[in-house]
Amino acid sequence: MLSHTAWIEACGTLVALIPIALLAILGLASLLPKRPSERTVGLLTSSSTVACLLSSLVVLGFMLTSGERHVAIEIGEWVSIPHFNLAVKLVFDRLSVAFVLLTFVLCGVIGSFATQYLHRDKGYFRFFVLFALFQAGMVIASLAGNIEVLFAGWEMVGLSSALLVAYFQDRPAPPRQGLHIWIVYRVSDAALLGAAVAMHHLTGSGDFDHIFGEVPWPNEDSHVTPAQGMFVGSLLLVAAAGKSALIPFSGWLPRAMEGPTPSSAVFYGALSVHLGAYLLLRASPLLDASPLLSGAVVALGLLTAVYAYLAGSVRTDIKSALSFASLVQVGIIVAEIGLGLRYIALVHLLGHACLRTVQFLRAPMLLHDYHTLENALGEHLQPPGGPLGRLLPSRFKLWLYRFGTERGYLDSFLYSFVVTPFVRVFQSFDALEHRWARLLRGNCSTETVRSNEELK
Repeated sequence: MLSHTAWIEACGTLVALIPIALLAILGLASLLPKRPSERTVGLLTSSSTVACLLSSLVVLGFMLTSGERHVAIEIGEWVSIPHFNLAVKLVFDRLSVAFVLLTFVLCGVIGSFATQYLHRDKGYFRFFVLFALFQAGMVIASLAGNIEVLFAGWEMVGLSSALLVAYFQDRPAPPRQGLHIWIVYRVSDAALLGAAVAMHHLTGSGDFDHIFGEVPWPNEDSHVTPAQGMFVGSLLLVAAAGKSALIPFSGWLPRAMEGPTPSSAVFYGALSVHLGAYLLLRASPLLDASPLLSGAVVALGLLTAVYAYLAGSVRTDIKSALSFASLVQVGIIVAEIGLGLRYIALVHLLGHACLRTVQFLRAPMLLHDYHTLENALGEHLQPPGGPLGRLLPSRFKLWLYRFGTERGYLDSFLYSFVVTPFVRVFQSFDALEHRWARLLRGNCSTETVRSNEELK
């Protein structure tokens, strides 16, 4: 008879493999001359999600009955060379099981909604291929036991996010906004890759147990010094800020609303926008090791919440207003993590994701509900207001309105001080390469090259 640990490992392996199998099936089917019907695609997606959800519940049940709080599943060591090893490791604990259950519940709801919402849409099959990519990425990132596996899932989520924002390819705006989001994600991914290099330098491995401690979450105790915790934690904080649209990367959030409503709900109301907070929860032992880093996380979370409230208050479309409302709560969740309130942050995250999913899916009906309410009252609803608005000077309120309308000028700041200098540096490298290439080909003399450089 199998032990509790064997049952957990068997069902846990299914939890990770079924989404990957769904992605492989839909991906290979896209290469066939005749693609599967909408009914077949919907049935494959729903059945795989239900199977994964049941397997996750079995894992949770065995963990509760056996008292297991940390079960690691190692699926082979892929690379083993001096000073570097790469193994696929999945971890089931109170944090990962809760987040993966949330993933399957919400993906199941939104997948069922999308089968009706996108019925007879010409991009129906493409949507579900990208949806399968997203679901597989979320599961891999949630269950990752080392930073390499986390990075793989992180990239899958980012790629599917950018491609779904650009879903309506016949319009000019969605592809442009998807490219903007992909560029912001590059900064986040670079920070996560830097954190992986730092972890390998400190511990010789990307295994989370080696740097966060081997005690089950949330009682982990990292043995790194405050300086080491500050360095690695800062890189992880930048990665989380890019993925969860924290300041200064918050400007891309309303751009993401160009995608269809199901992807907006699952990405920017429920799961993807919380992935950065999940990363900080996983790395919370580093916050305990560095009080300065904890203070930075609290400050960043509160600043993001205030910014999102101001920017969301002046939005004129419901999806953008809901996205900023989500960001307010994400900022508060991040502040709770910085304060060490891990269980409160986890419960807040789970409840908020479910609430926003319902709100995003109901967004197309909001105007109808609003008009129905006005007809029942027989008059227009009064605009909301508060005591703060009555106390502030008119000039300051006007400045706040402009600040919210321009989304805090964050996009202008990034373009002026990050993107433009970066592009100019590499343009100068490109020009230098072309000059020396022409010189080596003999198309111009050294004196010509020197004179051109003096003229520039």
